[in-house]
Amino acid sequence: MTVRRIIHVLMITGFTLPFLIVFGCEDSVGPGSDIVFPEDNVSYSEHVQPLFNQTCTFSGCHNDASMASGLSLTSYLRLTQRPDLYVPGNPDASMLYLRISGQFGEQMPLNRQPLTPNQQQGIYTWIAEGAENN
Repeated sequence: MTVRRIIHVLMITGFTLPFLIVFGCEDSVGPGSDIVFPEDNVSYSEHVQPLFNQTCTFSGCHNDASMASGLSLTSYLRLTQRPDLYVPGNPDASMLYLRISGQFGEQMPLNRQPLTPNQQQGIYTWIAEGAENN
């Protein structure tokens, strides 16, 4: 990761983090506990998007209408509209992983149970494997 990219991520993060904390998700739905990620070969369409659908894309949060913090997780296309959200191949520099794992700011999803360790690791693995639309 270049210094320029790190500075960009920090600038965006500094701007969006207060909004993530203040305008957290208000609705409460059950956790995506039935979604289990494999140890490798994580599929966006089979694992990541279904998890987002169950835990993130409801009213008041990260859907196309609400777009909490300017973020919609309803599709791969919407996810890629936020270049500061993830760094393919580098989950440790990816805000998406840092937020769901609680390593940066309040752990997402707000006002809900955190993702399971398997789900957090699954997102980590998907990003590490290149964050492809597979």
